[in-house]
Amino acid sequence: MKSRATLVLSNHRPETVGPAKALMLRHDAVILEEPPDPGFPAMLSGDIDIGAYLETLDLEYPAFGRRMSAALRELHRAGRRLYQVEPFLEILVGIHEHFADGGRPADLLPGTARHEVYTAEREATAALIDFYDVSVQGGFDETLDAVKRFARADARRFALRDRMRAAAIAGMLSEGGRFYIEAGQMHFPLFRELKRLLPKAYPLSVRFLMDDAVHGMDMGMRRHLYGPGDRLTLLHRFHPDRQFEVEDLLAARALIYSKLIAKEEITESRDPYPHTRDELRVDAVVRRLHLEDCRRLFPGICRASTAVARKRVLRFLDARQQEPRQQYPSEPTGEGATNETHSL
Repeated sequence: MKSRATLVLSNHRPETVGPAKALMLRHDAVILEEPPDPGFPAMLSGDIDIGAYLETLDLEYPAFGRRMSAALRELHRAGRRLYQVEPFLEILVGIHEHFADGGRPADLLPGTARHEVYTAEREATAALIDFYDVSVQGGFDETLDAVKRFARADARRFALRDRMRAAAIAGMLSEGGRFYIEAGQMHFPLFRELKRLLPKAYPLSVRFLMDDAVHGMDMGMRRHLYGPGDRLTLLHRFHPDRQFEVEDLLAARALIYSKLIAKEEITESRDPYPHTRDELRVDAVVRRLHLEDCRRLFPGICRASTAVARKRVLRFLDARQQEPRQQYPSEPTGEGATNETHSL
């Protein structure tokens, strides 16, 4: 059987599980973006309960985790091969266990994969902590600089993750069959890393999972779900040695975007894709903001709730341009929340 693969890019949202499962069923094997877990085979076979399995994991998106685990169990029963492949995170877990057992950073020898992972993670984490500190204590310009420093450090971390994962996956793709490769949208450059390692004629394609949903929305938008912070990081990911005039603007918009976007998982909604629609709407709003707009808005929303921040930004845009008020989703309240659209 000839082999081919699809790199499928998506975010971990409850609404992505259905489209992902449907596409996974059209493949023979699924390579998941997660480190191997000893309880995974027992969860798939039904020997342990999904809830009990997930209790052992530190999940950022629990609703997504429950739905995806149920989908993977069905895929397993349907005969699909499922693999957990994320070397960076696997090594990082090992480093944490090493430290928990009394190990020291000095034990991680330069030139080893452990040292590479430790360094990349330490630099990105330090840059993120610095951003949090500066955003509370510093001014707008200092906060922008902190955002840009974190984007560069994060891009370096993503680069290492992609190189390591591509190396682990490339050899698997010779097994034969159709492979679904799961990846977060920020791992778009993984496509380039895989192409570099695979034979020239190997049929590898890339797909944004939510493209059909985006195209089906009557919003006049035909772009992928990258916010300004993601776009800034990807600039550095593709061009690590360059500087861009647009960096300040993307960093400033990222500050506003992070205050407006829905934070909690939405599990009940009349809209089948509430997060996708929310991301598109928020991005459309921040694209209307100039650098000086963000400078004026940031002090008034940096400590505000998402709902209050949304109202203040829309009032600002109305006052600035005297444009009709836009439709905007209400602030979700977490599990079981609805995401009704109303005019502010």
